[in-house]
Amino acid sequence: MGQQVAVTVLPSRQGELRFEANRNFTGMGHENYRAGAPVVGNTPSAVVARRLLDTGHVDGVHVYGNIIDIQLARGSDGAGLDGVVRDLYQYWLPDRELPTFDDTATDAPAESGGTAPAAGGGGAASAYEQRVPETLRQRSAAALARWRANH
Repeated sequence: MGQQVAVTVLPSRQGELRFEANRNFTGMGHENYRAGAPVVGNTPSAVVARRLLDTGHVDGVHVYGNIIDIQLARGSDGAGLDGVVRDLYQYWLPDRELPTFDDTATDAPAESGGTAPAAGGGGAASAYEQRVPETLRQRSAAALARWRANH
């Protein structure tokens, strides 16, 4: 799950790489990170810098908006670093099984008050009815009815 970041390699000088991403990492601020110095925070720029520096192929990272400038370590060609940026927000890995909605619902502890009856009859409430308040379900139904009347 998650969305891959589109990464374009831009022309750069010898010993450096420059990536342009389809995501803004810093807003309008400049962020600089150096190898050996702690990368503090969980901002998008800090996370991408931390992951790049952890590869051991990077001496420095400068992030401005959606541009990432990388100073390569001596002897590194930077192969594969674009994948670090591309997979920044990808949480699903090919060898990992995704949980289904039913799997997560069975792991939830039972509430002390029991389940509310379903709107249509005396059975147990569906997962949707348990999680979405009645007022929001009614508003949604009314909005759908208005939309259907106009289309």
